[in-house]
Amino acid sequence: MTRLPAKTLSSLSSRLLAPALAVLLSACSVVDRAPAPKLEAGARWVVLPFANATETPFAGQRAEAISEGLLRTLGVADVQRYPAQLASDNLFENGAPKDADKALDWARGQNARYAVTGTVDEWRYKVGVDGEPAVGVALSVVEVPSGRVVWSGVGAKSGWSRDALSAVAQKLIKSLLEPAVQR
Repeated sequence: MTRLPAKTLSSLSSRLLAPALAVLLSACSVVDRAPAPKLEAGARWVVLPFANATETPFAGQRAEAISEGLLRTLGVADVQRYPAQLASDNLFENGAPKDADKALDWARGQNARYAVTGTVDEWRYKVGVDGEPAVGVALSVVEVPSGRVVWSGVGAKSGWSRDALSAVAQKLIKSLLEPAVQR
């Protein structure tokens, strides 16, 4: 039997381990998005209300806040969030926000070029021993003057038991938005 030198064995194992580890880690998320059109980061953007299709109170508002912050970090300097006092106060809003047309009219009044909106369909810690965080969102970018959806993406991601739910959400939303925002 031929024995391989330790250095060769170490090199071989690292070349085999890295792809296996990448597959294992990527198995925790699914992301599908339309090809990103040229959306101007320098334009005025707004974040409109997100629908909360979960049993978690305020999941939509949490996703809105993360999206607003991420837009800023991705280079959008002029971003504004739909005023809370204009949003409906329904704690367990399910489905699309009832005031979607009102929100789009508000965005037009702000002379916004693009609006980010979406639906949160999962926002929880899974039941079980480990209690992994799990997030699912569908995002859309609307061209405000026309009201036409110019980009959309959907994704779901789960984390490890020690991950924060908000951290998993931030990673997912960033992976969706990043290609759509051109610097």
